[in-house]
Parts: sequence; C-alpha cells; structure tokens
Amino acid sequence: MEVRDSNGTLLNEGDSVTVIKGLKVKGHPTDIKRGQVIKNIRLTDIPTEIEGKVDKVMLVLKTEFLKKA
Repeated sequence: MEVRDSNGTLLNEGDSVTVIKGLKVKGHPTDIKRGQVIKNIRLTDIPTEIEGKVDKVMLVLKTEFLKKA
C-alpha cells in the first residue's frame, strides 16, 4: 500500500510533513495552522490518512492537506 501526500510524493513511516491548509479540530483548544510541521508520522491502514502528534495529542490527518517536509 502506498501513501502519498497532496503533491503525489510517497510518504514513509517516520517522515515529517507540513500542513498546507489551516485545519480546525473538534475538541482541541487550538487549530492546526498552515505551515506547521508534524514530525515522525505513522501510517494507518487507510492510504488517505496518517497519524501524527500535534501539541502532544495524537491525531489522524488526511493526506490531502499535507506535503512532505
């Protein structure tokens, strides 16, 4: 299974990604801002989603809003 970012670049376990669009998160006190770097990502069983820590909270993010850093 291949996981690709918004530009079509292949993502691997442990990569760093950058958010390309500001995202609101339900139940989280702050938003994820455009340009924020998320390090050490984990791949999920779904090719359009990854897991990453944002402000010490593990979130599942859609790859369409990310690009490889």
